[in-house]
Amino acid sequence: MKIVVCLGNVPDTTTKVKFGDGASFDKTGVQWIINPWDELALTRAMELKEDSGNSISSVTVVTVGGKDVEPTMRKALAIGADDAIRIEAETTDAFAVAAQIAEAIKDKGFDIILSGIESSDYNGSMVGGMLAEMLNIPSVSSVSGINISGDNIEITRDIDGGKEQLSVAAPFVAVVQKGIAKEPRIAAMRGIMMARKKPLTVVPGVDVDALSDFVKFELPAPKPPCRIVDADNVAELVYLLQNEAKVL
Repeated sequence: MKIVVCLGNVPDTTTKVKFGDGASFDKTGVQWIINPWDELALTRAMELKEDSGNSISSVTVVTVGGKDVEPTMRKALAIGADDAIRIEAETTDAFAVAAQIAEAIKDKGFDIILSGIESSDYNGSMVGGMLAEMLNIPSVSSVSGINISGDNIEITRDIDGGKEQLSVAAPFVAVVQKGIAKEPRIAAMRGIMMARKKPLTVVPGVDVDALSDFVKFELPAPKPPCRIVDADNVAELVYLLQNEAKVL
């Protein structure tokens, strides 16, 4: 069986967000990383491949974007992925991203497609479900565990008040969340050296019309200064909570 992991190229969580003209994100000086949920998916994919009890033969990563996303893809190869596919296209919205990935992998014979439940920049939570629909295969959401024994695939997903166990036939899309792996795998020096020789294939994107557009970006309003109320002045505290904070 073959696994493909969808990777998002996102700003590091410590990045100071800036907007140039109010309608676009200023990428100047931004450190880019693998989307954390996708990194956990990749870690679990590597664990499955390394387990001799199943039939996983390869792990591929796929990303939509320009040449600037390749350092992130090389990191994924250093973690252990066998090869990478970069789709030369703009990441305009979730629909366009899913359509580009679907077109690139539809004939590659992947059995398990892993997608993080959301990205740490836009938090859309849409690509995985859309991808499954476009490929006309089943999808399982909120996946926190995948185990394979031979050709038998067992899925664990979180539900209200507990967990659900499912048996799934390949091919399918698993939309994974935290819990799929304990900690993201860190690339070792040997993996970094080997990543330079692993294949990174660039494929052209297809013509896809985005279904949404970004009209405006703006930072949240700065927090007001802290108000100190005398401990004995309960009436003023209640007044402020009711009329200014509006929490009562």
